[in-house]
Amino acid sequence: MTDAPSAERPGSAPAGLRALLPDLAPWRASADFRRLWLSGLITNFGSFLTFVALPVQIKELTGSAAAVGAIGAVELVPLVVFGLYGGALADAWDKRKLILWSEAGQGVLCAALLLNALLPTPAVWPLYVIAAFSSALTSIQRPALDSLIPRIVAHDHLPAAAALNALRWQAGGIAGPALAGVVVAYAGLGWAYAVDLLTFAVSVALVVGLGRSPASHEAQKPSLKAIAEGARYAWNRKELLGTYAIDLAAMFLAMPLAVLPFLADELDAEWSLGLMYASIPAGALLVSLTSGWTSRVHRHGRMVVVAAVGWGLSIAAAGLAGDVWLVLLLLALAGGFDMVSGVFRSAMWNQTIPDELRGRLAGIELLSYSVGPQLGQVRAGGMAAWTGVRASVWSGGLLCAAGVALLALCLPKLMTYDVRTDEHALRLRERRAPGAEAGAGTSAA
Repeated sequence: MTDAPSAERPGSAPAGLRALLPDLAPWRASADFRRLWLSGLITNFGSFLTFVALPVQIKELTGSAAAVGAIGAVELVPLVVFGLYGGALADAWDKRKLILWSEAGQGVLCAALLLNALLPTPAVWPLYVIAAFSSALTSIQRPALDSLIPRIVAHDHLPAAAALNALRWQAGGIAGPALAGVVVAYAGLGWAYAVDLLTFAVSVALVVGLGRSPASHEAQKPSLKAIAEGARYAWNRKELLGTYAIDLAAMFLAMPLAVLPFLADELDAEWSLGLMYASIPAGALLVSLTSGWTSRVHRHGRMVVVAAVGWGLSIAAAGLAGDVWLVLLLLALAGGFDMVSGVFRSAMWNQTIPDELRGRLAGIELLSYSVGPQLGQVRAGGMAAWTGVRASVWSGGLLCAAGVALLALCLPKLMTYDVRTDEHALRLRERRAPGAEAGAGTSAA
């Protein structure tokens, strides 16, 4: 007798609800994906503790919005240099080793933050030095992480994997800042750094179990020539170039994180700082939990544009709002739009870029979604010192919406991109088809 459709079985979720729930196919099919997902969940939780604690510590030591915004400036150069070189390393070396050693290095830096916080009079300069080294290690690790995903996940499961990875980030992004606000206020900065150090130790233990992921036969050795080849490929793919440009503009013009401690003060709601940091990932989490629809969208470029405009308008409204609860709601809305943009950008990258170039293109992608926020911190902090905190936020949001709309007009290939007909997506799907199931189902060695 044929089983009844799942929608008709007692206790099963309605068909409409199932269509919204996250697609767990990558989790079920790949043991390496599960291990990497858990490692990222744990380390993200701890990293968000430090993400909140570090600017709070600089604010306490200096009292300057510009000094807090300068974190982005000191992180920028290593981000650019090591992001591009890290992409070349990811193509030429074993990705597992790069991930493992960079994760261990981050743990050492976290220990240094803890030691500085425990001093009778903590110094300011080590905070900037550690932030710069952490940026370098992140720039080496992220291309390896991003380029590993297409190897351990089947081609058609990549949009679902992007949504699940974002869900992992958001879980840490909500719990980490919310807890950090309480820990920093009542236990002290040292405890935030100590918990982060513990999460790095657990994460390293999980990464050790990943299977080897050596360089492809077509990969080049790390060199300026190899980096230039990746840059030429990106330049010739105008739809990819559009995703980089739009995300860079959105984050540079409308990223408000550097001034949130001062915004909370202006609203007479110092208690809300942790919630402010958590609101953006909370909105993203809501989208992730209902991300089943993303697998049925094919015009990814249009969704990137719409979501980036929505991000900018939401941030602008948050800067104009005078009620703290409305600000939190608008920040959550902005986070939802950012999540939509991230899912479809990741899908375009992972479904169209060949394996032998994936690391170098991941390095360029790292610059697009990381340089923007770093420069955005400098912009937000400097503009807040000049025009005021709230003006810095709302003006940046409006400039973001206008800038993204202009870029969309200048990049027609981004607006017409369709994964069903794009030549690069079709070619990569054909290349992966014979061994897709075997590659996705490989267990950790």
